[in-house]
Amino acid sequence: MLRLFQVGNALPLTFPVDPNAEFQPGYVAQLNTMGNIVVCGVSDGTAPLGIIDDIKTHAYTAPSIDEELVIAVDGVIQNSILVTPADIKLELENPNILEKSFDADLDVLLKARNGVITIPKGTALNCDLLGTGIPNAVKVTVSYTYQIPNVPGDDSTFATSRVTIWVSKIHAATDMYETNQSYPLNANLFVSECGLLTTRQVYDESPAIAMVVGPPTAMDRFLSFITYF
Repeated sequence: MLRLFQVGNALPLTFPVDPNAEFQPGYVAQLNTMGNIVVCGVSDGTAPLGIIDDIKTHAYTAPSIDEELVIAVDGVIQNSILVTPADIKLELENPNILEKSFDADLDVLLKARNGVITIPKGTALNCDLLGTGIPNAVKVTVSYTYQIPNVPGDDSTFATSRVTIWVSKIHAATDMYETNQSYPLNANLFVSECGLLTTRQVYDESPAIAMVVGPPTAMDRFLSFITYF
């Protein structure tokens, strides 16, 4: 999804769409060639053109940011600290997770299809639920992107075979970004290999295309940014 706050006087441009591309509003576009024809698809981070404002996908996705899971544990002492006595399985709020998008502040194992994580035996207890000063629980914070179940994709480019791109400076917000990265205020935004906004510079020559003006949170998953185009 793409929320537009300010776009100035410039209108978006349209380009012939790459028939093999899949994207949602908020992805970053790039021109490619198909035979002798120039088409527009998803950027690989090398030559970003602008922000896509169309959808062409088989399934919708959405991010979950800073999802917290806490479980009380009767810990055992190991190397003078309290740890989990066995593996602990916890169910996330959403299944069908895109595995490469997953990030956690503890070492956990992910079962992406079912949306289940396993906290391994021997993990240090890190949460005090009773206020005694002695940890008696484990808390893990995770972020990830997941496919929305039972919602088929859509193709807003079907009638025209063209895709709409914002190539001028805009202030906008999107939920299409890499969830396994952090987004501090005023950080530069680059483009991932999959066309998503990210603070990770994929290649040395990758240009910054935007700046973070509103980091995503657990309460508001949208990343607010101003482009440099």
